[in-house]
Amino acid sequence: MKLKQYFQKLKNKPALIPVFAIFLNKYVLIILLFVIWMLFLDTNSWLIHRELDQEIQELNDNKEYYIKEIIKDQNDIKILKDSNELEKFAREEYFMKRDDEEIYIIEYEDSVPKNENDD
Repeated sequence: MKLKQYFQKLKNKPALIPVFAIFLNKYVLIILLFVIWMLFLDTNSWLIHRELDQEIQELNDNKEYYIKEIIKDQNDIKILKDSNELEKFAREEYFMKRDDEEIYIIEYEDSVPKNENDD
């Protein structure tokens, strides 16, 4: 009741602040409350929609990345179906060798990681 009387007093005074008088209108107050509720407090609020949109964008980016990776892997599989290419890949990536061969791995000084404790 006191709040209602306070608003009634403010309403009866000649426009102290014209903008404040507009906000005392019950329809404007209801619309403001509704907008605040819909933007921030509702279960389907603007904040939740923004988070969901960001998640959808992230998932679409992931989808594009994985499609590109699948295409790249399919090309690699086509290349590796050739026995010569498969042998080349095994030698380069996994250091495999034939029975009558020896492999020497040459590491350059700048390619070997340095331990900080060796100082």
